[in-house]
Amino acid sequence: MPLAIFDLDDTLIATDSDQAWGEFIIEKGLVAADEYRQENNRFHAQYRAGELNINAWLGFCCSLLAQHSMDALLDYRATFIATKIEPLLLSKATALLDFHRRQGDFLIVITSTMEFISRPIVDRLGIETLIAPVLEVKQNRFTGRIVGVPSYAEGKVTRLKDWLEDTDQNLIGSYFYTDSHNDLPLLRQVDNPVAVDPDDKLRQEATANQWQIISLR
Repeated sequence: MPLAIFDLDDTLIATDSDQAWGEFIIEKGLVAADEYRQENNRFHAQYRAGELNINAWLGFCCSLLAQHSMDALLDYRATFIATKIEPLLLSKATALLDFHRRQGDFLIVITSTMEFISRPIVDRLGIETLIAPVLEVKQNRFTGRIVGVPSYAEGKVTRLKDWLEDTDQNLIGSYFYTDSHNDLPLLRQVDNPVAVDPDDKLRQEATANQWQIISLR
């Protein structure tokens, strides 16, 4: 089956779930608000500029998780999904996913948002296969470390190639939908690259390469 590959944040949902999670834990009083928001915004600005150190970012995100029990984190996450993500699901994204299902395509989400946050969102969208940064767990607690290659920029290509080898799938007839110029390495690997509500740099690249540009908003 041809692959229909999707970025998550600002593509299938109308927010960046990483940044939204940061704001959520500030609201809950789990971190020092001013300091955490400043760092959260600084990393997000680096991401938009294509200058993000993904390991530093994930270390920042994971540091909080290591301080709490799994049960507490799961409770916080459920509230986060219900209050911050559910209202920002996109009907056009649902229609696009349904289109690819009717076509018989194999749906995948590949995201740089840690699996702890992205997994329930992808489940909500009815997609089974997720490639995301995996957090190390020992004795049912997060350690604050990442396992393997983070799926960001070139890392998305690396992780997808590993998945392809494990599943005997290929990229013939494949699609990739994303909003971000950080995903240019993977866009250049697929047969059908699609820019979704793209940032300025991706829009320029898509126009220059005559890639499809769509909006799900």
